[in-house]
Amino acid sequence: MGVRERGWSAYALGAVVALLVAGCGGSAITAAPTPSTAPVAVRTDLPAELRDVAVDRPGAFKPPLRSADILVFGSKTLTPKAISSIKALRSVVATEQFSLASFYAEEQPVVYAAVDPRTFRRFTPGSTATFQEIWDRIADGEIALTPELRRTLPLQDDYVTIGNDQGALRAHVGSYAELVLRSRIGALVNARWAAKLGMPAGNAMLISTGNNDPDAVVKAVRNRVGKGTSVQRLALGLGGAVRLPAVLTGGSVARAVGSFTYTINSNGSVNPDSRWVAEYIRTETVPILGRVTCNKAMLPQLRAALQEVVERGLASKINRNQYGGCYVPRFIASDPSQGLSFHTWGTAIDLNVPGNLRGTVGEIDRQVVDIFIKWGFSWGGTWRYTDPMHFELAQIVKVS
Repeated sequence: MGVRERGWSAYALGAVVALLVAGCGGSAITAAPTPSTAPVAVRTDLPAELRDVAVDRPGAFKPPLRSADILVFGSKTLTPKAISSIKALRSVVATEQFSLASFYAEEQPVVYAAVDPRTFRRFTPGSTATFQEIWDRIADGEIALTPELRRTLPLQDDYVTIGNDQGALRAHVGSYAELVLRSRIGALVNARWAAKLGMPAGNAMLISTGNNDPDAVVKAVRNRVGKGTSVQRLALGLGGAVRLPAVLTGGSVARAVGSFTYTINSNGSVNPDSRWVAEYIRTETVPILGRVTCNKAMLPQLRAALQEVVERGLASKINRNQYGGCYVPRFIASDPSQGLSFHTWGTAIDLNVPGNLRGTVGEIDRQVVDIFIKWGFSWGGTWRYTDPMHFELAQIVKVS
Protein backbone atom coordinates (compact mmCIF):
# COMPACT_ATOMS: atom_id res chain seq x y z
CA MET A 1 0.00 0.00 0.00
CA GLY A 2 1.49 3.39 -1.06
CA VAL A 3 1.83 6.38 1.25
CA ARG A 4 -0.97 8.28 -0.48
CA GLU A 5 -3.29 5.31 -0.09
CA ARG A 6 -2.77 5.38 3.68
CA GLY A 7 -4.54 8.71 3.89
CA TRP A 8 -3.40 12.32 3.96
CA SER A 9 -3.24 12.69 7.76
CA ALA A 10 -1.20 9.56 8.38
CA TYR A 11 1.15 10.38 5.54
CA ALA A 12 1.67 13.93 6.74
CA LEU A 13 2.34 12.96 10.34
CA GLY A 14 4.86 10.29 9.45
CA ALA A 15 6.75 12.47 7.03
CA VAL A 16 6.76 15.50 9.33
CA VAL A 17 8.31 13.50 12.14
CA ALA A 18 10.88 11.93 9.82
CA LEU A 19 11.89 15.22 8.29
CA LEU A 20 12.12 16.95 11.64
CA VAL A 21 14.63 14.38 12.85
CA ALA A 22 16.70 14.49 9.70
CA GLY A 23 16.52 18.25 9.26
CA CYS A 24 17.69 19.06 12.77
CA GLY A 25 20.24 16.40 13.43
CA GLY A 26 22.74 16.98 10.66
CA SER A 27 24.45 13.67 11.36
CA ALA A 28 21.21 11.78 10.79
CA ILE A 29 22.00 11.78 7.06
CA THR A 30 25.37 10.27 6.23
CA ALA A 31 25.00 9.41 2.55
CA ALA A 32 27.07 11.42 0.10
CA PRO A 33 25.17 13.75 -2.26
CA THR A 34 23.76 11.81 -5.17
CA PRO A 35 24.29 12.75 -8.82
CA SER A 36 21.68 14.98 -10.42
CA THR A 37 18.76 13.47 -12.25
CA ALA A 38 16.12 14.97 -14.52
CA PRO A 39 13.17 16.72 -12.84
CA VAL A 40 10.13 14.57 -12.22
CA ALA A 41 6.84 15.86 -13.64
CA VAL A 42 4.11 17.23 -11.37
CA ARG A 43 2.35 14.38 -9.63
CA THR A 44 -1.16 13.59 -10.81
CA ASP A 45 -2.30 12.09 -7.49
CA LEU A 46 -1.92 15.24 -5.39
CA PRO A 47 -4.87 16.52 -3.32
CA ALA A 48 -6.96 19.07 -5.24
CA GLU A 49 -5.74 21.94 -3.03
CA LEU A 50 -2.15 21.43 -4.20
CA ARG A 51 -2.59 20.94 -7.91
CA ASP A 52 -2.55 24.64 -8.82
CA VAL A 53 0.59 25.34 -6.76
CA ALA A 54 2.64 22.23 -7.60
CA VAL A 55 5.71 22.29 -9.82
CA ASP A 56 7.94 19.57 -11.22
CA ARG A 57 9.80 17.67 -8.55
CA PRO A 58 13.49 18.57 -8.68
CA GLY A 59 15.21 15.22 -9.03
CA ALA A 60 18.12 14.24 -6.81
CA PHE A 61 20.53 16.78 -5.36
CA LYS A 62 23.20 18.17 -7.67
CA PRO A 63 26.46 19.13 -5.89
CA PRO A 64 28.12 21.31 -4.83
CA LEU A 65 26.69 22.87 -1.70
CA ARG A 66 27.06 26.65 -1.48
CA SER A 67 27.59 28.89 1.53
CA ALA A 68 24.88 31.51 2.07
CA ASP A 69 27.06 34.50 2.87
CA ILE A 70 25.06 37.54 1.77
CA LEU A 71 21.35 38.27 1.47
CA VAL A 72 20.16 40.99 -0.90
CA PHE A 73 16.55 41.97 -0.24
CA GLY A 74 14.34 44.76 -1.56
CA SER A 75 10.67 45.62 -1.72
CA LYS A 76 10.68 45.39 -5.52
CA THR A 77 12.05 43.01 -8.15
CA LEU A 78 15.84 43.22 -8.44
CA THR A 79 16.71 44.80 -11.78
CA PRO A 80 18.42 42.78 -14.54
CA LYS A 81 21.25 45.33 -14.50
CA ALA A 82 21.86 44.84 -10.79
CA ILE A 83 21.71 41.06 -11.10
CA SER A 84 24.17 40.87 -13.99
CA SER A 85 26.61 43.27 -12.35
CA ILE A 86 26.54 41.26 -9.10
CA LYS A 87 27.13 37.99 -10.94
CA ALA A 88 30.08 39.58 -12.74
CA LEU A 89 31.96 40.24 -9.50
CA ARG A 90 35.01 37.97 -9.28
CA SER A 91 34.42 37.23 -5.60
CA VAL A 92 30.87 35.99 -6.24
CA VAL A 93 30.90 32.20 -6.60
CA ALA A 94 27.16 31.59 -6.96
CA THR A 95 23.84 33.43 -6.69
CA GLU A 96 20.20 32.45 -6.23
CA GLN A 97 17.32 34.82 -6.94
CA PHE A 98 13.91 34.26 -5.31
CA SER A 99 10.94 36.05 -3.72
CA LEU A 100 11.01 37.06 -0.05
CA ALA A 101 8.31 38.56 2.17
CA SER A 102 6.68 38.14 5.57
CA PHE A 103 3.32 37.26 7.02
CA TYR A 104 1.85 37.27 10.52
CA ALA A 105 0.32 34.28 12.26
CA GLU A 106 -1.43 35.71 15.27
CA GLU A 107 1.24 38.21 16.36
CA GLN A 108 4.21 36.17 15.17
CA PRO A 109 6.00 37.43 12.06
CA VAL A 110 7.34 34.80 9.67
CA VAL A 111 9.88 35.64 6.96
CA TYR A 112 9.31 33.24 4.09
CA ALA A 113 10.69 32.61 0.62
CA ALA A 114 9.18 31.34 -2.62
CA VAL A 115 11.97 29.41 -4.33
CA ASP A 116 13.00 27.05 -7.09
CA PRO A 117 13.46 23.72 -5.26
CA ARG A 118 16.00 22.54 -7.85
CA THR A 119 18.55 25.25 -7.12
CA PHE A 120 17.73 26.91 -3.79
CA ARG A 121 18.54 23.74 -1.88
CA ARG A 122 22.26 24.29 -2.59
CA PHE A 123 22.23 27.16 -0.07
CA THR A 124 20.77 25.14 2.82
CA PRO A 125 22.69 22.90 5.28
CA GLY A 126 23.87 19.60 3.83
CA SER A 127 21.43 17.47 5.79
CA THR A 128 18.58 19.57 4.39
CA ALA A 129 19.91 19.96 0.86
CA THR A 130 20.35 16.23 0.33
CA PHE A 131 17.11 15.07 1.93
CA GLN A 132 15.03 14.54 -1.18
CA GLU A 133 11.57 14.41 0.39
CA ILE A 134 11.84 17.96 1.74
CA TRP A 135 12.24 19.32 -1.79
CA ASP A 136 9.70 16.97 -3.31
CA ARG A 137 7.12 18.21 -0.85
CA ILE A 138 7.96 21.86 -1.50
CA ALA A 139 7.58 21.14 -5.22
CA ASP A 140 4.24 19.46 -4.49
CA GLY A 141 2.98 22.76 -3.05
CA GLU A 142 3.55 22.21 0.67
CA ILE A 143 5.43 24.52 3.02
CA ALA A 144 8.66 23.77 4.89
CA LEU A 145 9.17 25.36 8.31
CA THR A 146 12.12 25.58 10.66
CA PRO A 147 11.83 23.36 13.76
CA GLU A 148 11.47 26.49 15.93
CA LEU A 149 8.25 27.44 14.16
CA ARG A 150 6.76 24.03 14.91
CA ARG A 151 6.77 25.04 18.56
CA THR A 152 5.57 28.62 18.17
CA LEU A 153 3.22 28.87 15.17
CA PRO A 154 -0.54 28.39 15.64
CA LEU A 155 -0.87 25.31 13.41
CA GLN A 156 -4.20 23.59 12.83
CA ASP A 157 -4.11 20.01 11.57
CA ASP A 158 -0.62 20.63 10.14
CA TYR A 159 -1.75 23.74 8.24
CA VAL A 160 -0.39 27.26 8.59
CA THR A 161 -2.38 30.33 7.55
CA ILE A 162 -0.15 32.62 5.48
CA GLY A 163 -1.35 35.97 6.71
CA ASN A 164 -3.58 37.45 9.41
CA ASP A 165 -6.33 38.45 6.96
CA GLN A 166 -9.72 36.80 7.13
CA GLY A 167 -9.70 34.33 4.25
CA ALA A 168 -5.91 34.25 3.94
CA LEU A 169 -4.51 31.23 2.10
CA ARG A 170 -3.41 28.16 4.05
CA ALA A 171 -0.51 25.83 3.28
CA HIS A 172 -0.03 22.26 4.41
CA VAL A 173 3.18 21.68 6.36
CA GLY A 174 5.25 19.07 4.55
CA SER A 175 8.49 19.21 6.53
CA TYR A 176 10.47 20.78 9.35
CA ALA A 177 14.13 21.41 8.60
CA GLU A 178 16.94 23.89 9.09
CA LEU A 179 16.78 26.28 6.14
CA VAL A 180 19.19 29.17 5.46
CA LEU A 181 21.58 29.42 8.40
CA ARG A 182 22.01 32.77 10.16
CA SER A 183 19.11 34.25 8.23
CA ARG A 184 15.60 34.99 9.43
CA ILE A 185 14.02 32.84 6.73
CA GLY A 186 11.65 30.56 8.60
CA ALA A 187 9.60 29.02 5.79
CA LEU A 188 9.87 27.94 2.15
CA VAL A 189 7.26 27.42 -0.54
CA ASN A 190 7.85 26.89 -4.23
CA ALA A 191 7.95 29.81 -6.64
CA ARG A 192 4.47 29.14 -8.00
CA TRP A 193 3.02 30.38 -4.71
CA ALA A 194 4.54 33.86 -5.12
CA ALA A 195 1.85 35.37 -7.35
CA LYS A 196 -0.99 33.82 -5.32
CA LEU A 197 0.42 35.35 -2.13
CA GLY A 198 1.19 38.77 -3.59
CA MET A 199 4.94 38.45 -3.10
CA PRO A 200 7.23 40.72 -5.12
CA ALA A 201 8.77 38.61 -7.88
CA GLY A 202 12.49 37.99 -7.50
CA ASN A 203 13.10 40.69 -4.90
CA ALA A 204 15.82 38.75 -3.07
CA MET A 205 19.11 37.03 -3.79
CA LEU A 206 21.51 34.83 -1.87
CA ILE A 207 25.18 35.21 -2.68
CA SER A 208 27.96 32.72 -2.02
CA THR A 209 31.47 34.15 -1.81
CA GLY A 210 33.29 30.83 -1.32
CA ASN A 211 36.69 31.50 0.21
CA ASN A 212 36.57 35.21 -0.58
CA ASP A 213 36.02 37.99 1.95
CA PRO A 214 32.24 38.60 2.28
CA ASP A 215 32.76 42.09 3.69
CA ALA A 216 34.46 43.26 0.52
CA VAL A 217 31.64 41.73 -1.56
CA VAL A 218 29.01 43.46 0.57
CA LYS A 219 30.53 46.85 -0.24
CA ALA A 220 30.69 46.05 -3.94
CA VAL A 221 27.11 44.78 -4.04
CA ARG A 222 25.76 47.85 -2.24
CA ASN A 223 27.22 49.96 -5.01
CA ARG A 224 25.23 47.94 -7.55
CA VAL A 225 21.75 48.04 -6.01
CA GLY A 226 19.42 50.97 -5.51
CA LYS A 227 18.19 52.70 -2.39
CA GLY A 228 15.74 50.65 -0.37
CA THR A 229 17.60 47.41 -1.12
CA SER A 230 19.26 45.78 1.87
CA VAL A 231 22.61 43.97 1.56
CA GLN A 232 23.30 41.88 4.65
CA ARG A 233 26.23 39.68 5.56
CA LEU A 234 24.50 36.70 7.14
CA ALA A 235 27.38 35.91 9.48
CA LEU A 236 26.87 39.18 11.33
CA GLY A 237 24.10 40.62 13.47
CA LEU A 238 21.79 43.32 12.20
CA GLY A 239 21.47 46.84 13.45
CA GLY A 240 22.50 50.42 13.22
CA ALA A 241 22.42 52.12 9.85
CA VAL A 242 21.62 48.96 7.86
CA ARG A 243 18.29 49.68 6.14
CA LEU A 244 16.03 46.64 6.01
CA PRO A 245 12.87 46.13 3.91
CA ALA A 246 9.53 45.14 5.45
CA VAL A 247 7.29 43.51 2.84
CA LEU A 248 3.95 42.26 4.17
CA THR A 249 1.78 39.66 2.42
CA GLY A 250 -1.44 37.90 3.28
CA GLY A 251 -4.32 39.61 1.45
CA SER A 252 -6.23 42.87 1.31
CA VAL A 253 -4.66 44.36 4.43
CA ALA A 254 -1.12 43.72 3.21
CA ARG A 255 -1.91 45.43 -0.09
CA ALA A 256 -3.46 48.42 1.66
CA VAL A 257 -0.78 49.21 4.24
CA GLY A 258 2.30 49.45 2.00
CA SER A 259 5.89 48.29 2.34
CA PHE A 260 8.78 50.19 3.85
CA THR A 261 12.42 50.05 4.82
CA TYR A 262 13.63 50.70 8.34
CA THR A 263 16.68 51.07 10.54
CA ILE A 264 17.09 49.62 14.02
CA ASN A 265 17.67 51.51 17.27
CA SER A 266 19.52 50.08 20.25
CA ASN A 267 16.38 50.15 22.42
CA GLY A 268 14.44 47.79 20.14
CA SER A 269 12.47 50.47 18.31
CA VAL A 270 12.78 50.99 14.55
CA ASN A 271 12.66 53.90 12.14
CA PRO A 272 10.44 53.29 9.08
CA ASP A 273 11.45 55.40 6.12
CA SER A 274 9.99 58.90 6.12
CA ARG A 275 8.33 58.58 2.71
CA TRP A 276 6.23 55.61 3.87
CA VAL A 277 5.34 57.36 7.13
CA ALA A 278 4.24 60.47 5.24
CA GLU A 279 2.07 58.43 2.86
CA TYR A 280 0.46 55.97 5.28
CA ILE A 281 0.56 57.22 8.88
CA ARG A 282 -2.07 59.70 10.01
CA THR A 283 -3.09 61.34 13.29
CA GLU A 284 -6.85 61.81 13.50
CA THR A 285 -9.65 62.07 16.05
CA VAL A 286 -11.87 59.04 16.68
CA PRO A 287 -14.74 58.44 19.15
CA ILE A 288 -13.88 57.60 22.78
CA LEU A 289 -10.08 57.57 22.32
CA GLY A 290 -9.66 61.05 20.86
CA ARG A 291 -6.45 61.65 18.88
CA VAL A 292 -4.78 58.47 17.61
CA THR A 293 -1.93 57.81 15.19
CA CYS A 294 -2.53 54.83 12.88
CA ASN A 295 -2.22 53.60 9.31
CA LYS A 296 -4.65 55.41 7.03
CA ALA A 297 -5.99 52.03 5.87
CA MET A 298 -7.26 51.26 9.38
CA LEU A 299 -8.63 54.60 10.52
CA PRO A 300 -12.05 54.42 8.76
CA GLN A 301 -12.78 50.99 10.26
CA LEU A 302 -11.47 51.98 13.68
CA ARG A 303 -13.69 55.05 13.64
CA ALA A 304 -16.71 53.00 12.52
CA ALA A 305 -16.16 50.38 15.23
CA LEU A 306 -15.81 52.96 17.98
CA GLN A 307 -18.84 54.89 16.71
CA GLU A 308 -20.93 51.72 16.94
CA VAL A 309 -19.63 51.14 20.47
CA VAL A 310 -20.93 54.61 21.35
CA GLU A 311 -24.28 54.12 19.60
CA ARG A 312 -24.88 50.86 21.46
CA GLY A 313 -24.25 52.49 24.82
CA LEU A 314 -20.98 50.70 25.46
CA ALA A 315 -18.57 53.66 25.49
CA SER A 316 -17.90 53.18 29.21
CA LYS A 317 -16.47 49.73 28.43
CA ILE A 318 -13.39 51.33 26.82
CA ASN A 319 -11.18 53.38 29.14
CA ARG A 320 -9.54 56.18 27.20
CA ASN A 321 -6.80 56.45 29.83
CA GLN A 322 -5.86 52.78 29.34
CA TYR A 323 -5.28 53.03 25.58
CA GLY A 324 -1.96 51.36 24.68
CA GLY A 325 -1.27 52.90 21.29
CA CYS A 326 -1.55 52.06 17.60
CA TYR A 327 1.46 53.13 15.51
CA VAL A 328 4.41 52.06 17.65
CA PRO A 329 7.36 51.13 15.39
CA ARG A 330 9.31 48.50 17.29
CA PHE A 331 10.14 44.83 17.53
CA ILE A 332 7.90 42.50 19.52
CA ALA A 333 8.85 43.02 23.18
CA SER A 334 11.54 45.37 21.78
CA ASP A 335 13.57 42.26 20.92
CA PRO A 336 14.97 42.15 17.35
CA SER A 337 15.09 38.35 17.41
CA GLN A 338 11.28 38.27 17.62
CA GLY A 339 10.61 40.30 14.48
CA LEU A 340 8.61 43.47 13.87
CA SER A 341 5.50 44.11 15.92
CA PHE A 342 2.31 44.51 13.88
CA HIS A 343 2.07 47.93 15.53
CA THR A 344 4.93 49.01 13.26
CA TRP A 345 2.45 49.10 10.36
CA GLY A 346 0.01 51.14 12.46
CA THR A 347 -2.69 48.52 12.03
CA ALA A 348 -3.15 47.30 15.61
CA ILE A 349 -4.44 48.89 18.80
CA ASP A 350 -4.30 47.95 22.47
CA LEU A 351 -7.33 48.73 24.63
CA ASN A 352 -7.90 48.60 28.41
CA VAL A 353 -4.33 47.42 28.93
CA PRO A 354 -4.15 46.74 32.71
CA GLY A 355 -7.05 44.29 32.79
CA ASN A 356 -6.20 42.49 29.55
CA LEU A 357 -2.61 41.37 29.84
CA ARG A 358 -1.04 38.59 27.78
CA GLY A 359 -1.85 35.07 28.87
CA THR A 360 -5.13 36.04 30.54
CA VAL A 361 -8.77 35.64 29.55
CA GLY A 362 -9.10 39.40 29.74
CA GLU A 363 -11.79 41.67 31.11
CA ILE A 364 -12.73 43.50 27.93
CA ASP A 365 -16.45 43.44 27.20
CA ARG A 366 -17.26 40.74 24.63
CA GLN A 367 -19.87 42.97 22.99
CA VAL A 368 -17.05 45.38 22.18
CA VAL A 369 -15.03 42.46 20.80
CA ASP A 370 -17.92 41.45 18.54
CA ILE A 371 -18.23 44.98 17.18
CA PHE A 372 -14.53 45.13 16.31
CA ILE A 373 -14.69 41.74 14.60
CA LYS A 374 -17.70 42.96 12.58
CA TRP A 375 -15.58 45.88 11.35
CA GLY A 376 -12.73 43.71 10.09
CA PHE A 377 -10.53 43.31 13.16
CA SER A 378 -9.16 40.13 14.70
CA TRP A 379 -8.86 39.82 18.47
CA GLY A 380 -5.83 38.57 20.37
CA GLY A 381 -8.04 36.98 23.02
CA THR A 382 -8.47 33.90 20.81
CA TRP A 383 -4.74 33.29 20.32
CA ARG A 384 -2.89 30.34 21.82
CA TYR A 385 -0.97 32.80 24.00
CA THR A 386 -3.81 35.22 24.53
CA ASP A 387 -3.45 38.99 24.15
CA PRO A 388 -6.95 40.29 24.95
CA MET A 389 -5.99 43.98 24.81
CA HIS A 390 -4.94 43.58 21.16
CA PHE A 391 -7.06 44.19 18.05
CA GLU A 392 -5.51 44.19 14.59
CA LEU A 393 -6.81 44.87 11.11
CA ALA A 394 -7.60 41.54 9.44
CA GLN A 395 -9.86 42.56 6.56
CA ILE A 396 -10.56 45.70 4.56
CA VAL A 397 -14.24 46.55 5.04
CA LYS A 398 -15.98 49.30 3.09
CA VAL A 399 -17.17 52.11 5.35
CA SER A 400 -19.98 54.21 3.92
